[in-house]
Amino acid sequence: MERPERAALVEPEAGVDNHGDPEGGEEGEERQVGLVVGKLSASSDRALVYSLLPTPPTDAGEPACSLRAAAPSAGKAKSKGGKGGAGASNDAPPTLQFDVDWVAEHARQVSRMLLGGMSVIGIYIWSSEGSFKATPSAVLSQVIRVVSQSVPWYGSDFDERLLLHLSYSPRRWACRICEMASGSLRPCDFKYSKLLASLQTFRCTYNFETRLTVVQAEPFKKVISKAISHLTKEVQNAKALIDGDLFSDDMTITSDGPHEVDLLVPFKNNLPAGVSAYTKECSLEGVAGLLLFAGSVSALAYLGPKESISEAISDLKGDIIASLRSRLDIILDEADDDSTTNDMENSPSQKVTQVNFHELREPYSFSFPRRILIPWLAGSYICDYLQQSETTKDAMERCKEVISLETEVDSSVIEPETAASTATLESFWDVVPGASSRARAGPSLKDGCPEQATGSRRTQGNSFSILAALFVLLVALLVGFMFAFPANSKT
Repeated sequence: MERPERAALVEPEAGVDNHGDPEGGEEGEERQVGLVVGKLSASSDRALVYSLLPTPPTDAGEPACSLRAAAPSAGKAKSKGGKGGAGASNDAPPTLQFDVDWVAEHARQVSRMLLGGMSVIGIYIWSSEGSFKATPSAVLSQVIRVVSQSVPWYGSDFDERLLLHLSYSPRRWACRICEMASGSLRPCDFKYSKLLASLQTFRCTYNFETRLTVVQAEPFKKVISKAISHLTKEVQNAKALIDGDLFSDDMTITSDGPHEVDLLVPFKNNLPAGVSAYTKECSLEGVAGLLLFAGSVSALAYLGPKESISEAISDLKGDIIASLRSRLDIILDEADDDSTTNDMENSPSQKVTQVNFHELREPYSFSFPRRILIPWLAGSYICDYLQQSETTKDAMERCKEVISLETEVDSSVIEPETAASTATLESFWDVVPGASSRARAGPSLKDGCPEQATGSRRTQGNSFSILAALFVLLVALLVGFMFAFPANSKT
């Protein structure tokens, strides 16, 4: 057999031994599907597995993984006693079937709670060897593919995911690599190693402020997504200071404590983004105003053993962008839930997503959820987001359901963000340098450029100023002539 291209390091406390011994035979066969949380390293051929998270039952109480009896084979010959071949079909092990959408939804919610350097990198299956082998590879690959699509990695082009099979009959487990493009499964070496205790922590507070033009026809999601995309480019181009030193490729870190990272963002122009382009090209129609998106993100990333520091910086930047996108998803999810329950009046998220930008006459502001940090495994943290009306108890309940968090750690929750990020829609004329708010009472932007709309009045004003200057000059000449003429006559 060829040597696998990637090996997996598994934390001994990842949850492999937490399932217990199964009870009963094939009729009472245990099966379970869950998520593999870890990291696929870009600088090496190793995959780091930190934890296994079982997918909870569906809202209807059904398991996410079940058994399907093998279909009777039509080609089976009848036995000599005149009996049918049912006995032969019962010998075939049942196959595994999955609630793919539910597993993908679980992966989406888990990925929202993971910090930089940790992500959903695959699935695990707990079943007998016979049921696993009887399940077609295409079925397993499809589950992994749907899970992968529900948890996109920003700035990463990994085309591989892990598939772990935990077998109890016989008691062993195996690791496989699934290629997303082809769906093929190939073997992968693995070994146990202490991982969580060796992780290095990098943390950063990223303060941001950006302004973008808003077109009347743009929906809420597109407007905020455009602002986050603009911040993504800003973060990716930022330089990093690690513990006060400018990052370089040959930098080494000897201290074990948490490392403070500061992002140096390039200087911006005085004009807000999108404003300078508009003032130069007045052909843009339908501008409703400017979106001011400002706040701070408390980011955190974990660096695994034998990984480069550049990966920690990349993971920290990815955590900033993923956090902003997660907050937007939370607002949209809550708005969708409220729309199905007809609870629009009591839902701030529903009101925000239904805002008509072109109908606003005053600045409109709304807050994003705040990020909190919750202790998890071996000194590591996960995160959650609080709306204005929520408390840390609400976050703990979600963590118990999504990540199977068992301990009560309300007092250990960290709230690094004292204020929530806000998005404010401002009038276009209140932000453009040199413009007056009186211009709002003038012609609409659809009628042409502001310079064209006020051109006649500016022309009249300029003509009046020239005439006034000529009149003053003429008076001065006459006065000078009158004083000079008597003097000459006396002489």
